[in-house]
Amino acid sequence: MGRLVVVSNRVPSPREVTQAAGGLTVGLADAIKGQPTLWFGWSGSTQGRDGADPEPGIVRKGTVTFATIDLTARQHKGFYQGFSNAILWPVCHYRVGLMQYSRDELEVYLEVNALFARILAPLLEPDDTVWVQDYQLFPLGAALRREGVKTRIGFFLHIPFPPEQLFRALPGADLLLTDLSGYDLIGVQTAQDAGNLRGALQAVGVDATVGAFPIGIDPDGFARQAVRGEASKEMGRLTQALAGRALILGVDRLDYSKGIPERFLGFERLLKRFPAHRGKVSFLQVAPVSRGDVAEYKSLRRQLDELAGRINGEWAEIDWIPLRYITRPMPRKVLASVHRRATVGLVTPLRDGMNLVAKEYVAAQNPDDPGVLVLSKFAGAAPELSDAVMVNPLDPDEIAEALDLALSMPRKERIRRWEAMNEAVHRVTAASWARDFLAALAAMPAR
Repeated sequence: MGRLVVVSNRVPSPREVTQAAGGLTVGLADAIKGQPTLWFGWSGSTQGRDGADPEPGIVRKGTVTFATIDLTARQHKGFYQGFSNAILWPVCHYRVGLMQYSRDELEVYLEVNALFARILAPLLEPDDTVWVQDYQLFPLGAALRREGVKTRIGFFLHIPFPPEQLFRALPGADLLLTDLSGYDLIGVQTAQDAGNLRGALQAVGVDATVGAFPIGIDPDGFARQAVRGEASKEMGRLTQALAGRALILGVDRLDYSKGIPERFLGFERLLKRFPAHRGKVSFLQVAPVSRGDVAEYKSLRRQLDELAGRINGEWAEIDWIPLRYITRPMPRKVLASVHRRATVGLVTPLRDGMNLVAKEYVAAQNPDDPGVLVLSKFAGAAPELSDAVMVNPLDPDEIAEALDLALSMPRKERIRRWEAMNEAVHRVTAASWARDFLAALAAMPAR
């Protein structure tokens, strides 16, 4: 087998790969262990100049070669901030009404994908296997084929794929779907996503192989982090602040797909409808700001600031703050221990590709006294974690009832649910995800 060539919008640093902080990097870090690898993508810099293709920067670390290119400020704005995150992201998360379509940004998106292909193609060797990651790079396979690349090329979509009619509301959708024919294998998170994508491809006459390959985590590694951090200074401060109260925990990037306002409203309904929990439970929401320069994200942050202020203003006591809301990142080793301490993990996305936070919460629990996962039925993880307390995140009363159930659940029932979910989390891991996809790609007939 030749090299594995990973292509992603942005290339992590060698340090980020070795520490494997989460999500995509965890899965890919397992895939490339001991494997000769080229990892190609954007450097994170906007120092590029229009009019000339950039030279790739090359860094070698062990068996991995990192090859990166700069983009121009114009390219970054149109490709990443514009088409990828203001257009494709809302459409793929079933939020067409939030789409801010611009044909200029579609053209920049295609331009950057063509640029990636032009720079990457000469770096490839005949026996390489190329694995392209995520929605920023829908057209890259077709662009590489136009550059004469014949090797196997796989694509994995980490976010949801909506029903055919919804996706094709996007101007230019048929072009993107047609470009997916450049890939030998397309992977998505769930069977529902696979069915949606097959339907969209069939509608435009594209014959492509699509499969569901749910991504996982390194559950044993996360559990070790959770146990090691229990004696940390940060956990001591949290224990002191809680003063024996139960803890409800939410952990999300600040994004409108995550259902955080609905979650706040559900917690508020818990306090109104179930007075026995007043003064006895605290809700901690960790939501690091992302894409803070996009209008919808600025609006979301204002909404959450107002909700948190209103809830605490109405319900707080001199010795009790019901809702703690943090918009700064929390170190992963600390976060793992907070998961373990939490009585309830509250994961309520309006739509998600997978949602690894749900799996991390399960992995972090104390087997003898586990907490309860309250999970949106719209999370990609829901089919695997069916022993969670399932909710429709659009109904605050349903969230409140689920929280009351979780906070009151007997230990025997908590253990039964956790054991079933823990088995599922260990059955599909980051390592098995990468292994299964690459094995399926290798089995595809050569072009």
